[in-house]
Amino acid sequence: MDKDYYKTLGVDRKATLADIKKSYRKLARKYHPDLNPGDKTSETKFKEIQEAYSVLSDPKKKGHYDQFGFAGDAPPRGPQYQTYTSGFEGFDFSGFGTSSFSNFFENIFGTTAQRTYQRAERGEDLHYTMKVGFMDAIHGLKTRIKLTRMVACPTCSGAGYMQKGGQQACPVCGGSGRSTIQRGSMRFSGTCPSCGGTGRTPGQECSMCHGHGLIQKIELISVRIPGGVNTGSKVRIPAKGNAGRMGGPSGDLFITIEAAPHPFFNREGSNIYVKIPITVPEATLGAKIEVPTLSGNTTIKVPPGTKSGQKFRIRAKGAPLAGKKARGDQFVEVSIVPPPFNDERTRELMRELEKISPQNPRKKMAIH
Repeated sequence: MDKDYYKTLGVDRKATLADIKKSYRKLARKYHPDLNPGDKTSETKFKEIQEAYSVLSDPKKKGHYDQFGFAGDAPPRGPQYQTYTSGFEGFDFSGFGTSSFSNFFENIFGTTAQRTYQRAERGEDLHYTMKVGFMDAIHGLKTRIKLTRMVACPTCSGAGYMQKGGQQACPVCGGSGRSTIQRGSMRFSGTCPSCGGTGRTPGQECSMCHGHGLIQKIELISVRIPGGVNTGSKVRIPAKGNAGRMGGPSGDLFITIEAAPHPFFNREGSNIYVKIPITVPEATLGAKIEVPTLSGNTTIKVPPGTKSGQKFRIRAKGAPLAGKKARGDQFVEVSIVPPPFNDERTRELMRELEKISPQNPRKKMAIH
């Protein structure tokens, strides 16, 4: 082979078409004659890159080249090869992005204009931690909170510049927001680097917000916390975050809940747990007992022979599920309380009971 096209493009012989294209684009950008005016070495290098790519990017030519060592109907070689008149033919700038394109654009034309005018953009979200009582978390509440947030500057109405005299069309793009410039055989079109694509130039900077368009303000905000929240729950208050820039929408406020504990209710998700003491006669004979719930007292039936630690379920007496009509359940765990030991009559009855119904509840635990 009189020329190694793979070496010219800096790729391996097993390189995929995507790898070949990627390498070509990188090298073409580096050695293009319009980017290196008067540099004969770069011009020659660019011709070699074009020649190599025209062969390796064509499956038929590449196969012929790999098999016989020459490209068959490949483009002619030598100084007379002049087929790059279309500039970056087949070159894709979409991967550069706006910022990279602007940098590339400035490197070519010496443009140093900066984007002094911002586009409309959404405001930042704010986060707030609220401590609420146990019952407030269960039932929900309406309250007001003091919040420091950024709002539109009243002097310039959030524009960042003084309204007097208004804005003028950008002198670079003529108000279109896009710049199209041709250099040699190359044509570039993209977001105007002077106005940032707005098509307008800012007026005199606002003295109150110093061009930011926003100022800090302390506000009292009314919020509604729905029933069923718990520690770690987040409540979103739309449009109560920082105001947007240049007329953009406000961000949101996110309130993180910290619920206080309760003296005897324990909560796990939407279920409520409570421990209730019962007497020996109630446990032995059975009884109807009154137990507290989130919505007031209710009565449950304790069957005869109830053991300490036994649990009873009361359906739909738990906490509400946030955003739903359903509720969790309440679980009542009973604990048997022994009778007072300082009463002689009580002790006599206990001794009589022991004679009538002797038992050893630890018998199965004996180790032999």
